[in-house]
Amino acid sequence: MNLVIFDLDGTLIDSEAIILGAQYETFARHGLVHPGREAGLGIVGLTLDIALMRLAGLDKPDDALTQTYREVFGAMRHQAETDPALAEPLYPGVAEMLSVLSARPGLQLGIATGKSRRGAEYIIERYGWNALFTTIQTADDAPSKPHPGMILRALAEIGAKPERCAMVGDSSFDIEMAVAAGVTPIAVSWGFQPAASLVALGARHVLGEMSELPGLLDALATEPA
Repeated sequence: MNLVIFDLDGTLIDSEAIILGAQYETFARHGLVHPGREAGLGIVGLTLDIALMRLAGLDKPDDALTQTYREVFGAMRHQAETDPALAEPLYPGVAEMLSVLSARPGLQLGIATGKSRRGAEYIIERYGWNALFTTIQTADDAPSKPHPGMILRALAEIGAKPERCAMVGDSSFDIEMAVAAGVTPIAVSWGFQPAASLVALGARHVLGEMSELPGLLDALATEPA
């Protein structure tokens, strides 16, 4: 592999509490009934306006709903500085895995996230990842997942071939995006959507824990072309 691309929410960071909290508060302010945890996590990964549109059962994006969510989420992120319940911690093994992979010659790391560039940069700055990821694709750069645009842009930036790239994610949108782009889809078992559904959509491998990824990449390198 020349390039491994990671999703953020549900894959590298556990942002469930703050995302659901912001959804519930946003819906309450607009007099809407939130459809519940499973539905709330099921749209994570989509571009924000499309995600909220689907969650609210609307026919088109609602600018007011999207703006309220941004305001609520920003306030909660500020609150998270003193409230551990709203923290966005790394999943176990993520820091160690990134350290191992970043030391591999010829391997570059990337991000493809439904977050805005501002939101992605906040996470990157928080965890000191500024020099770690060669390519960062966000909702500001390409059409919403599962459109393959984010991955195709990353491949072009790196100069990598699809068959030498893997996408690691926790949602149907990640796996469908990877399949559409012709890269290796790798699912994680701890994210916001059931791993079995990701396998059904084309995930070739499922990680039980993040420490398995370096070994999996070694195994992929020995597979016949």
